[in-house]
Order: sequence, then structure tokens, then C-alpha cells
Amino acid sequence: MMEEKQKFPLIVLTGPTAVGKTALSVKLAKAVNGEIISADSMQVYRHMDIGSAKVTKEEMDGVAHHLIDILEPEEEFNVVLFQRLAKEAIADICSRNKLPILVGGTGFYIQSVLYDIDFTETKEDDSYRRQLEELAKAQGAQKLHDMLRRVDPGAAEQIHANNVKRVIRALEFHAQTGGLISAHNEAERQKMPAYRSRYFVLTDDREKIYERIDLRVDKMLEDGLLNEVQLLKDRGLKKEMVSMQGLGYKEILAYLDGEYDLERAIYLIKRDTRHFAKRQLTWFKREKNVIWVDRRDFLDENNILQFLIDQAEEVKNGK
Repeated sequence: MMEEKQKFPLIVLTGPTAVGKTALSVKLAKAVNGEIISADSMQVYRHMDIGSAKVTKEEMDGVAHHLIDILEPEEEFNVVLFQRLAKEAIADICSRNKLPILVGGTGFYIQSVLYDIDFTETKEDDSYRRQLEELAKAQGAQKLHDMLRRVDPGAAEQIHANNVKRVIRALEFHAQTGGLISAHNEAERQKMPAYRSRYFVLTDDREKIYERIDLRVDKMLEDGLLNEVQLLKDRGLKKEMVSMQGLGYKEILAYLDGEYDLERAIYLIKRDTRHFAKRQLTWFKREKNVIWVDRRDFLDENNILQFLIDQAEEVKNGK
């Protein structure tokens, strides 16, 4: 128990896209003297505000947010960099006697921090990775995913074919270690949390989530998503870049490149975001030590907030 008390406290608030994490996290942070660390792979990028549903200054309501607007769209962002920056932010926030609250929907990023996953096992030789990147360009993402299915069916099941970066990482891991990244990740997942923590997954009726996704996409278009992507395109950004792989960006870029009409682009954004939300829920169901916060189980937002505050206070007090 003494060892548990010496760990830094950490609140995790996650859940599928469009479930309402942002507003709730700000209210929670204000109530418990907390600061928010974004666990989102797109909100790190400057000039990419609308399509990433980035929290606005008004929505922050005076609460400090970390890992937002820290990179240019030309730069690469990955889980290893995220983990390092998030751990630094947690230590900084705790040094000021505030409570760090990790908020976002990228499950692998959250897992990397909460369980302090070790990414140092593979060697620094990146020649095989470059070969795989060339193969993906020449023969497409599905070719790599088929290769992964042959050597590590478990990883292929968990990683979407379009997530080329993670498919390559899994193939590279197998080539360099002879092991399976699915087994490695499972072993890492069995670790005890590196923090004195509570891991909340906010959820709701699936149809309500899908409805909110559709409304959010419509609002993004009203707010100028087309113009935002056009400016990125004018800047020289291409669909192969990590930043342009984000939902909303790749579809609008394809429309601007003449691959299909705007109606098709909007349909694809809504459909693929719904699929993404479904995959997020599947991911969180596999996680251990999760506290599900289903909106249907509470009278209203205030009841949810009070529940989170009570739990956060326990963490602050070493429980």
C-alpha cells in the first residue's frame, strides 16, 4: 500500500468519439484542481482545429491543457513520443500539486502511459521498415495487412489495415525479435498500472453516439473544414503524411484531389467515424481495471460529474 501511495495520481477519461469527453473533463478538472493532458493523435497538430474537434480556448474555460498544438502538420507523431511527453506532463502537473487528467480516445496511447509500456525492445535498424513503407506505396495497405495476418493473426485482428504505421511496426517487431507483437502487447497489458489511477470509459447508447457523430461532421463542414484542408493542401501536405491520415482530413483531401465528389466524402467521413467509434469501444472492452460510465445509468451530466469527482478525490487522497 505504501508503494501505491508513492505513485503519481492519474485520472483517465476516455470513450468513443463524440461521446462528450471534452466538456465533462473540463468540469472535472475545475472541480478537483486538475490539468488536462490530451490523449489524441490529431490535436497535437497546429492548423488542424476543425477536423480534429480540437478543444477551443472558450471550451478550456481556464483549465490548462497539455499536448495540444505542439507540432507542425509536416512532423510525425507516434506513441513513443506521446508516451514520453505525457509522462513529462504528468510529473510537471503533480509537482505543482495538481491532478493530471488524461483525456482522449486513442486507446493505445492511454495504455502506453498507464502501464508504462516498454517500446525499447526492437533494434534501431530501420531498413526493413523502409522496405515495408515502399511496399505499401507500391502495392497498397492491404498487402502489408495480409503479410501480418500470416505471421501474427492476433495483431492483424486488432490493427486496421489502413493503420499502415502500426501494421509496419508489428511486422518489424516480428522480423527483429521473432516474437509476436500481439503477445508482447498482451504481456505489457498485464502489468499493474504505473500510477495511482482510475480509468473511466464514458459511453452511451450506440445509436446516440452515431447520431452525435453525424451532427459533429455537419458542424465541422459549417465551421469551414473544406477551407482548413485546402490551406493544408496549399501548404504542400500530402495524403501519405501522418497528420493527413486523420478522419475528415484524408476524405476531404481526396475530394479536393478529384477522387470523388463532396457528397461521397461526407458519407465516408460519417461512416468511417462510426466504424472508428465501434473499434474504440471494442478496444476498451478488452482493457482491465476500467470503470464504465454509461450515460444511461445516470440521471444527468451533473450526476456523472459528481461520481467522477468522488472517485478523483479518492485518488488524490491515496486510495
